Amino acid sequence: MRSEGLTLVGDGMELRGDFSRTVNRLQQNRLSRELLVRAARVRGVRNPVAVDATAGLGEDSLLLAAAGFYVTLFERDAIIAALLRDAIRRGSEDARLSEYMARMRLVEGDGVEGMRKLDEPPDVVLLDPMFPARKKSASVKKKLQMLQRLERPCDNEEELLNAAMQTGAGKVVVKRPAKGPNLAGTTPSYSLAGKAVRYDVYRVARLNQV
Repeated sequence: MRSEGLTLVGDGMELRGDFSRTVNRLQQNRLSRELLVRAARVRGVRNPVAVDATAGLGEDSLLLAAAGFYVTLFERDAIIAALLRDAIRRGSEDARLSEYMARMRLVEGDGVEGMRKLDEPPDVVLLDPMFPARKKSASVKKKLQMLQRLERPCDNEEELLNAAMQTGAGKVVVKRPAKGPNLAGTTPSYSLAGKAVRYDVYRVARLNQV
């Protein structure tokens, strides 16, 4: 524990959850242009609900919370979950972020199991499964290197996608590298792509489907 917050230190690298670095992206004129927000948008729902089944350090969940979603975050790695919990605690004490932190609920546990036990269907499910580490590790950002050491790559993409589709959500949004393959080889309904990432959207029949 440091003055900046709970920090994982090793091999000359540090990893810490820090939502304050995202504040500029939360301004309404910028938030509405975020690919994730556009992909997850739900019309006609006053208090939309999202599940982030692979939360990591929660930055995508923060974007959804700032866009008005109530988000349940599942994180299966105990160390990453501890870092995320501390980041939420510090964010709750920050006047710029406290409103959004109140819409985020962290659950330490496997996302597949968590999705199968939901009491109510969410409006949106977000999936961002960890990719295998690149061979040229020097090209990977230090933050990602540390996450890859903790979080194993998704070992059953089909199970993950099926669990998300069976929640009853109106749509499932999958974050992928811009040129990466489709999750479980399944073709999405449509995609929104940027230079580095792509959001594949799988639409599921529901009364409030977008």
